[in-house]
Amino acid sequence: MSAAAIADMPQAAGDIAVDCSSLTKSYEGVPVLRDISARFLRGTVNVLAGENGAGKSTLFKIISGQVTPDSGHLSLFGEGIRRFDARHAQGLGVSIIPQELAPIPDMKVWQNLMIGREKSGFGLLRRRQMIEEAAAMMEGVGLSVDPNLPMKRLNVATTQMIEILKATSRQAKIILMDEPTSSLSGREVEQLFRVIRRLRADGVCILYTSHRMEEIEAISDTVAIMRDGAIIRHAPTSTLTERAIIADMVGREITELFPDRQILESDKPVLEVSNLAVKGYKSSVSFTVKAGEILGLGGLVGAGRSEMLEAIYGMRKATGSLRLDGRDLPLGHMKESIKCGIAMVPEDRKISGILTSLSIIDNVTLPHLNSFVTPGGLLENGKRRTQALDVLKRTKVAYATLGQKVGHLSGGNQQKVALARWLVTGTPRLLILDEPTRGIDVGARSELYRLINDLAAQGVAVLLASSDMPELINLSHRVLVIREGAIMGELKKNELEQEAILRLAMGRSSNGKQ
Repeated sequence: MSAAAIADMPQAAGDIAVDCSSLTKSYEGVPVLRDISARFLRGTVNVLAGENGAGKSTLFKIISGQVTPDSGHLSLFGEGIRRFDARHAQGLGVSIIPQELAPIPDMKVWQNLMIGREKSGFGLLRRRQMIEEAAAMMEGVGLSVDPNLPMKRLNVATTQMIEILKATSRQAKIILMDEPTSSLSGREVEQLFRVIRRLRADGVCILYTSHRMEEIEAISDTVAIMRDGAIIRHAPTSTLTERAIIADMVGREITELFPDRQILESDKPVLEVSNLAVKGYKSSVSFTVKAGEILGLGGLVGAGRSEMLEAIYGMRKATGSLRLDGRDLPLGHMKESIKCGIAMVPEDRKISGILTSLSIIDNVTLPHLNSFVTPGGLLENGKRRTQALDVLKRTKVAYATLGQKVGHLSGGNQQKVALARWLVTGTPRLLILDEPTRGIDVGARSELYRLINDLAAQGVAVLLASSDMPELINLSHRVLVIREGAIMGELKKNELEQEAILRLAMGRSSNGKQ
C-alpha cells in the first residue's frame, strides 16, 4: 500500500491497529513522553524517527504492556487497554523485537525459537519435531544456522536475525521493531525487508525505529518524527525529504554529516601487524596503520573483522606478531595493550564497552584508577571529578550528574562514554572502533564523526570496522576488505566506492572478476 493511499484511506475502526491518545510518561519527574497522539493502521509499516532519548523505546514499552503510562489512553484494534501487562499485550497479538537482544545464551537455537510453543505428546517433548520446525523457519528466510548450536556461539548479527524470526513467526498482528538492522549486513537487511513486506501484505501493523535514512525510504509507509518526547510530525513517507526528517529530529539542520578528512601527512607506522591468525579462520593478515590514519575494515557480517580487532586488543588468542610504535606487543594480554596505549570501543557496548549499573564517573575513570590513587592508597575523588568533567565536555555527553547511572543515558551518550573513558588521561596511540555508531541517531553520529576525525588529526591511529557504507567511505583514508579472516584487497581514498567494497567482500576482485 502506498503512502499516498494511506493518507487518503478512511480510518475506520477496523483499520486502526494502534490508537494512542494523549499518552504521557515521566521518570523521577522528568517527562519522557508528552501528549502522544497517533494512529497506526493495519497492513502498514510506520517508522518512528528521532534522536536517542526522544521517547521511541518508551512508547514501544507502553504498547507492548511493559510500562504503564501516567495518563492518556491506548487502544489496540479498538479495545481500550486498562491493564498494562506484557502477557495481555501478547494475547492481543503484540510482539516486540527490542534493540537490546534478550536470547537465552546457554540454550540452543531451536530451543530459543520454540520457547513458549513447545510440542509435546504423552508428557514428553517432541524434540525432533521442534528441531525440524526451527530449521524450516530459518530456511524460510534464507538463514543457514545449525539449530543445535548454543545461542552464545552466534555473532550479534545472527542473534539479531534469530530474535527477529522468533518475534515475526508467532502470528503477531502488531510487531514493534526497535533498530532491527543495527547489526545486520546489507544481505541480511534485504532478508528482513522481504519478511516485513510479507507481513505487511498479511495485514500486520509494523512500528519500526531506525536511524538509517535509506531504510526509512525503502520500507516505510509513514514516518512519525519524535523530539523531546513528543510526535512533532506524522506524515506519509512520500511527502518527506531526508533533510526535513533530520531537521525535525534534531531541531536544527545538519549541513554536513561527515567532517572533511584531514590530510594524512605522516608515514610513521603506529601499528604493524604481521601474519596475525585468529582461531576459526584459516588465513592470516598483515598490515600497518600510520599515525593520524583512519584505516577502515570492510566486509560482510562474519568476515572476521571483530575477531581480528579483539586479537589486536588482547581479548582473543591469536598467533603472529604485533608491533606498536616499533616495540613488540605480546598477544593475548589486554592489560598490556591498554598500558601501551591501545583503546577499544567494542561492537556491543552494553556487554563489553560500559557498565550500565555504574555511574558515569565510575565508567569514565575505571580503566585509569591507578592514576587517581595516592601513595597512601586513597582515591583522589577531586582529581577524578575534574578530569571526568573535562572529558565529558570534550565528548559532548549529555547527562544530569556524574553519579547518574550510564544505563539511564541514551544510546548515543552511552557510546560517547565508551569512547570518553579512553581520553581521561590523554589520547591513545591506537583507537579501535568496532561498529561505533550502531543504534545511534544522526545528531550523535555527527558529533562522534567529528571527534574521531579530531583524534586522528592529533596523530592517533584509528582502526574502524563498520557495516555502514557511507561511514566507512567518508571517514577512512583507505579500506581493507575482509572475507573469511583474509584481506581480499585494499582500496585507497580515490577508489572508495560501495560497489568496489561489496565486490571484494563477496570474493570478487575490484573489477568484478572471481
